[in-house]
Amino acid sequence: MPYTFANTMFSEAARELQRRNGSRAQYERMARSGAAEQELGPAETEFITARDSFYMATVTPEGWPYVQHRGGPPGFLKILDEHTLAFADYSGNKQYISAGNISTNDRVALFLMDYPNQTRLKVIGHARIVEPGEDPALEARLRAGANGPRVERIFVLTVVGFDWNCSQHITPRYSREELAEQLPDLFREN
Repeated sequence: MPYTFANTMFSEAARELQRRNGSRAQYERMARSGAAEQELGPAETEFITARDSFYMATVTPEGWPYVQHRGGPPGFLKILDEHTLAFADYSGNKQYISAGNISTNDRVALFLMDYPNQTRLKVIGHARIVEPGEDPALEARLRAGANGPRVERIFVLTVVGFDWNCSQHITPRYSREELAEQLPDLFREN
């Protein structure tokens, strides 16, 4: 059965470059293996729910790629089922680029990074926007606490495919909290 991520992302131009550079046979095997429909399993669930940020790419109507950073407490990106992710969107800089792009082209790509462990997960899918009040149960599930900020919209992503990617060039980086766990004396209050 075909591997959805590879078959979706490896265009003819990419496949030609793979042939020229000697990696096509490896990726051809990848494209033929795996499930026809990729489902988020235990490894993906554990990884996604531990993230406190990710990058989301959308495309403008004119074809320009746009990448936006999204952040929140670990687990703010929720797994609704083995094919669906969602997150609440709160008021920000009010540019609405991602939301506008999704209104004309629903394709998105997510990059989820674990810098300390040099691991990344790429996810591709289709996004839709749920407006406040449209799905109160979903909104309650995603809201950041009972007294949290007002949800401006909800992004719901139907996963088409995903790929765990090579860690070779990921530079380890650590959050303040991760450093405080490893170096408590350095972060001790005076």
